[in-house]
Amino acid sequence: MIASVRGTVAAIAADSAVIEVGGVGLAVQCAPGTLAGLRTGAEARLATSLVVREDSLTLYGFADDDEKHLFELLQTASGVGPRLAQAVLAVHQPEAVRRAISAGDIAALTRVPGIGKKGAERLVLELRDRIGAVSTGADGVAGALTGGWQDQVRQGILALGWSAQQADQAVAAVAESVDGETPPVPVLLRQAIRLLGRTR
Repeated sequence: MIASVRGTVAAIAADSAVIEVGGVGLAVQCAPGTLAGLRTGAEARLATSLVVREDSLTLYGFADDDEKHLFELLQTASGVGPRLAQAVLAVHQPEAVRRAISAGDIAALTRVPGIGKKGAERLVLELRDRIGAVSTGADGVAGALTGGWQDQVRQGILALGWSAQQADQAVAAVAESVDGETPPVPVLLRQAIRLLGRTR
């Protein structure tokens, strides 16, 4: 089991990074929030979880051990695989996920692509007693779950090498295109990257 990796960030993409460890480049799947904290050429340490399948070995990376443990806990629920668990962490911060499950906030959980009403109810039923301590912030569950996508997308753009001005322009353009329910952060980030790709 590869519990963590430490090395130089060789490359950053929309949903992954390459960390060079001892001359070997390891491809690590990461959520936008984790990628936002990485810089190409800088040293980084990621907590990791290795998912073994018959035809693949996939390494998932996280900013800290807490996020990694939540990723692994989510997969113990029926019907939740690594991609869905990572999608949950891409849309919501770990503490917000815990609060949503603890409070039975089905609406918040169904904002994750791939989780319907029944899936959200199953997560609450199976994980509520195992989710751990939940802090009660003044903003409540809804505030923690709905705020901050602009900042996450902006940080993701900066991590990929664009300037702060370009990041601000892309976030503003994406915000104008959001009509109704806000899409998940990875979708918004890809949209911003497409816009920037046209102007590069």
